[in-house]
Amino acid sequence: MALNIEDKKLVVEEVSAIASEAGSIVAAEYRGLTVEQMTTLRANAREAGVQIRVVKNSLARRAVAGTKFEDMADTFTGPLVYAFAGEELGTAARVFKDFAKSNDKLIVKSLSIGEGVMDASQLAAVAALPTYDEAVAKLLFVMKEPVAKLARALTAIKEQKEAEAA
Repeated sequence: MALNIEDKKLVVEEVSAIASEAGSIVAAEYRGLTVEQMTTLRANAREAGVQIRVVKNSLARRAVAGTKFEDMADTFTGPLVYAFAGEELGTAARVFKDFAKSNDKLIVKSLSIGEGVMDASQLAAVAALPTYDEAVAKLLFVMKEPVAKLARALTAIKEQKEAEAA
């Protein structure tokens, strides 16, 4: 059933709101995927906190106009599924990368983390971005390690002086 102009405006408004809040977008061609496979993709995305939308490309172009993903509009060709990730920039890329391992019909066309358009070859790099918790853990390790080295050095000096005094 075709959408009337009011329905199209609502779709553009909804997707625009999602895009303005998103940290990253991944656009992938889904031609050849079955309904069950798309349902699995949607479930995986929902678990990861990623919003999936399938809309006409002309409506998607209008929706990203005025957002940081505006430069992606030129890549919106063919039957595409759009994944929008929030603060965790690599989440959408991770969902599509993991799903594409077992479903070769899903072909990533473009992605963006708000700093220009990237082609599909950058998917692995974006998917490898750490989550917020992983980044905090790494930062704390980096901050803790110099103090731990100093403590070990002071302990070694103390033990050496005690050995010399004995």
